Amino acid sequence: MAQVEATTERVVAADAETVFDALADYSGTRAKLLPEHFSEYEVREGGDGEGTLVHWKLQATSKRVRDCLLEVTEPTDGELVEKDRNSSMVTVWRVTPAGEGKSRVVVTTTWTGASGIGGFFERTFAPKGLGRIYDAVLAKLAAEVEG
Repeated sequence: MAQVEATTERVVAADAETVFDALADYSGTRAKLLPEHFSEYEVREGGDGEGTLVHWKLQATSKRVRDCLLEVTEPTDGELVEKDRNSSMVTVWRVTPAGEGKSRVVVTTTWTGASGIGGFFERTFAPKGLGRIYDAVLAKLAAEVEG
């Protein structure tokens, strides 16, 4: 079983602290950033970065819905890690300065893929699909923080 990885990035016209705070605000801003692929969004513990427990369903394709219960940690400055209790999926958000009044946001999701032919299709198509979903999240993030 191979590791599957999807990475998306965007430069946002807002400072890194503002962008990170928006991403870490699970009880407020984060819900506004989610496109139609996410449903049943609910903060179960915490709500601001480290120590948050958040639930959502992610519909990556018409047939594939993933029930996610994510534990949030902040291992280093500018980094949010969301570990799914229900699967091997881990999403890392990194926010770094990218020049005057700008920041780079990189989101990387990894999980253990299926084996066989299903795994081949998963490794081939899932990263592109997830990339499109996170492109939408990052576009909404930019719209939110680029006052």
